[in-house]
Amino acid sequence: MNVNCIYSQNNSKTKLLLAEIIIHLELKFNINFTYLDQTIANKTAVLPDDELSLEDALEFLKSETNLDFIILNKTSIVISKRSNPFSNFITQKLEEVVITNFLTKGISKKSDGKINIKTEDFGILPGLIEPDILQTIQALPGIISVDERVSNINVRGGTHDQNLILWDGIKMYQSGHFFGLVSAFNPYLTKEVNVSKNGTSVKFGDGVSSVIDMQQSNSLDQDFIAGAGFNLIHADGFAKVPLNDQAEIQVSARRSVTDFIFTPTYDQYLQRVFQDSDFSNPQQGGSEVISNNERFYFYDIATKFLYNITDQDQFRFNFLTINNNLTYDQRSNDNSETPLKNELIQNNFATGFEYLKYWNSKLTTTAQFYYTNYDLKATNFDIANSQRTNQDNRVNDLGLKINATNHIDEHLKLHGGYQFSEVIISNAEDTDNPFSESFVKEVVRTHSIYGEAEFTSTSKSTYARIGLRTNFIEKFSEFFTEPRLSVSHKLNNDFRLEFLAELKSQTASQIIDLQNDFLGIEKRRWILSNNEDIPIIKSAQGAVGIHYNKNKLLISAEAFIKDIDGITTRSQGFQNQFQFSNAIGKYQVSGIDFLINKQFDSFSTWLSYSYSKNDYEFDDLNNGNPFPNNIDVRHTATFAGTYVINDLKLALGVNWHSGKPLTLPLQQQDDTNTLIEYASPNSDRLSDYFRTDISATYQLKLTNKMDASIGASIWNLLDRKNIINTYFAENTDGDIITIENLSLGITPNISFRVRF
Repeated sequence: MNVNCIYSQNNSKTKLLLAEIIIHLELKFNINFTYLDQTIANKTAVLPDDELSLEDALEFLKSETNLDFIILNKTSIVISKRSNPFSNFITQKLEEVVITNFLTKGISKKSDGKINIKTEDFGILPGLIEPDILQTIQALPGIISVDERVSNINVRGGTHDQNLILWDGIKMYQSGHFFGLVSAFNPYLTKEVNVSKNGTSVKFGDGVSSVIDMQQSNSLDQDFIAGAGFNLIHADGFAKVPLNDQAEIQVSARRSVTDFIFTPTYDQYLQRVFQDSDFSNPQQGGSEVISNNERFYFYDIATKFLYNITDQDQFRFNFLTINNNLTYDQRSNDNSETPLKNELIQNNFATGFEYLKYWNSKLTTTAQFYYTNYDLKATNFDIANSQRTNQDNRVNDLGLKINATNHIDEHLKLHGGYQFSEVIISNAEDTDNPFSESFVKEVVRTHSIYGEAEFTSTSKSTYARIGLRTNFIEKFSEFFTEPRLSVSHKLNNDFRLEFLAELKSQTASQIIDLQNDFLGIEKRRWILSNNEDIPIIKSAQGAVGIHYNKNKLLISAEAFIKDIDGITTRSQGFQNQFQFSNAIGKYQVSGIDFLINKQFDSFSTWLSYSYSKNDYEFDDLNNGNPFPNNIDVRHTATFAGTYVINDLKLALGVNWHSGKPLTLPLQQQDDTNTLIEYASPNSDRLSDYFRTDISATYQLKLTNKMDASIGASIWNLLDRKNIINTYFAENTDGDIITIENLSLGITPNISFRVRF
């Protein structure tokens, strides 16, 4: 085909943004482009003719944009600037994408097994009108939240504190706003999110269940980019401001509007979060106590400063603050006393700087220093007993990370590094009537060294990563050796086989002392292992999967097994006969994740199903016999679809899972016993969970430089009454009462955004 003739045919056509053309080619040829943000910023070109082959279309774009389009394999293409002295290095650095548009646009699966989410390219998911990071990952097979909160994400049967959540390499101890209903991380300056359920790189410690690695944009843009928007819960804005050719600052801020405007969305959130708390159910005095005048708000602010000292040296500095604040008054029903103000404040502050050095096209080093602080404190007045209680849970985490990467050749890459962390966690509580005071503080310092090799075969059909991490914990003078493995092999053009395995350990976890701690809203507090009644948590897991991908049809199945040892009953949230026990045990979960996803030009539909069996084993409980885990959800299924036509995006989905375990009281109670007597632990189950979600967004072109979007969604469209937790208590008459926690009811939301 004469390409020059085709060039002349296109010269009269309107030019489009290169980003729009990339989307068109990805859908047309079932490929994936990888590039730096500033590489394609403001680049325009004529849309290549439909008759062109992929190679000819790329050659045409090359002449139009003066960029390089490097074909790595049949599905992966790298875009780079021709003037970049390290373009070869960047090309080698990028990992192969083996599945593009996984479920929806912007989600892909990498050769090492992790799932990658690019927020800028994100399409749409049912119930979401914005790319909420921690809500989005729950669309992935094997990841759910049994109580609908992003502060309680369960990855293959693990508890939320067993997830390592990183923001630009800094460990985060708070993940949710509105005490778990909204992700605490603003997505509009988060470039990508990587989720690893197994086979994690040895660069990551902690997180015996998973790693959720969020990364802000790390490249300089030459143009000013900004945006702002609002929905029925919060308003936000962001900006990327170039200071000169070598420096840029990125800023994002978000604040709730719930203390200014009462919306139906806020009403549903309020009922969900506070339905079983001191605010809505005062334990003291019952109906004799009235709670009112609540004021709740949250905010987060993030800033990142980027400075390219030279072409080979980069400096980055960032900080983030996340805050939730709740106050409300309580007074006696007879108005005889001045109202007393209860308060709950939750905050996570993080800051750090990173220096990156490109020594040559093969060797690069990075050094990062960070500090993160988490603080949860509450003041609770017990009017009936004239008592005031203060509680405070504080975490200080100081760390240093040094890493080197050496590209031996185009097939082999080596990583090595050292990490140090000092974690200080304190728990304080004081009561004034009668006076009591307690303060517990633990410190754990950990030194880690690691090495890792990544290999890609000449044909790109085989990928392997094998590594070893060794942690030395000063306090216990103990070494923990953790091998990790990730292997992916393409059997032919359509089938890929995958094997993942890892050992991990972690010293920080969350426990619940009493169900009414911290006003009964955010009950969990962080603690550190002491190697006695709170051991170091250790995990061993493996998985094998097979994936079929042809003609935009993906069929995937992955079997897994995971052992977690060193858990305590206090970390599991028991509300039965084990609520006040302090035993050490383990759990084992095994199962399979299955997904079938079919994509058309403008339509994508998928069915995911997970089966897992998750059992506890405590030597001191239930006669040492295994029994179901508190979050043992055996069956989980999602059926969903998205439809894109021009600037309109639609999504509809149905979520179902079997009920989690429940322990019932015995029908015949011993009247001489002051405690409730229960049947076998977790021998019954709640009713099945069922939820239907819908969402829609529409893109608007306001001016040449300003775009806008409007969105609408309904969570739980059918207003299904889902019971997500049931427990039992005795009232003042000695009768056993049943307390049920309900999921969100029908919850509408709307949004409007502008970008310029």
